[in-house]
Amino acid sequence: MRIAIVGAGAIGGYLGARLAHAGEDVTLIARGANLAALKQHGSTLIEENGTELRTKNVKAVQRMAEAGPQDSILLTVKAHQIAPIAADLRHLYDADTTVVTMQNGIPWWYFWKHGGTLEGTRLESVDPGGEIARHIDPARVIGSVVYPAAVLTKPGVVKVVEGNRFGLGEPSGEITERVKALSQGLTKAGFKAPVTSDMRGEIWLEPWGNLSFNPISALSHATLIELLEFPLTRQLSIEMMREAEAIAGKLGVTFRVGIDKRIAGAEKVGAHKTSMLQDVEAGRAIELEALVGAIVELGRLTETPTPHIDAIYASVKLLERSLLHS
Repeated sequence: MRIAIVGAGAIGGYLGARLAHAGEDVTLIARGANLAALKQHGSTLIEENGTELRTKNVKAVQRMAEAGPQDSILLTVKAHQIAPIAADLRHLYDADTTVVTMQNGIPWWYFWKHGGTLEGTRLESVDPGGEIARHIDPARVIGSVVYPAAVLTKPGVVKVVEGNRFGLGEPSGEITERVKALSQGLTKAGFKAPVTSDMRGEIWLEPWGNLSFNPISALSHATLIELLEFPLTRQLSIEMMREAEAIAGKLGVTFRVGIDKRIAGAEKVGAHKTSMLQDVEAGRAIELEALVGAIVELGRLTETPTPHIDAIYASVKLLERSLLHS
């Protein structure tokens, strides 16, 4: 399978190393020092148990036009980085190319084949002006939920913190040959890649916790375990999750785990800095809209009060403004 990984950071590098090692035809789209390291040395993956997987047979390019048509595109850039590159993805397309969205939070295509009164609604928070939808046909999309945590320790080197599961599903809920083929490829590479007929239910489980964990950690500079061991921020997380659960319920989503279990899963990760905290510390743009802004927008669309989420969103929105203008 020809696979292009657009965004060869921590998760992209993790996927690329294992897929290339398993014999897939992998091309990493990267830039800067990371691109130089990948071209010169290949990729290095440090697994959870400390073993190293060095992969030489991985191609790395800067421009998508250098990669050519692919069978599948694993889109591993952050949600706010999709719009600027969406038009260039055309260089990777042939008639049947799939685009696997692997972002945190609520995806831009959420209401594609959703059904009901909100069918086809565009979420302004995650696709301002419809720029993404203009360049990525939602018919190409396969949804994915990224469960692992990993870090890019230096150019070309990724360290796995924990996890190897990537949930997959069609927006329509169909179990198609193309999603089964993708699952088989990831499984061959050593990942868990279950296919679900309820992709939106799977998608909600990830931002359900992260809509609170990420922004609270960004504001407090606390690790996951620190913010969950502190009674006030733990309770704040619970209140935000309750508001989100009410929204999801109005959209026909029922969570297969409860709040306590979702929090317990986060506690197991331990002293991990969330992706949003890592971005704040590095002075980078943060993934605010897909994780929090979209939930606020869905609250308005479903007429669901979200006072706790609104307050945290406003606070982190100001933090983001300060970061971008510092």
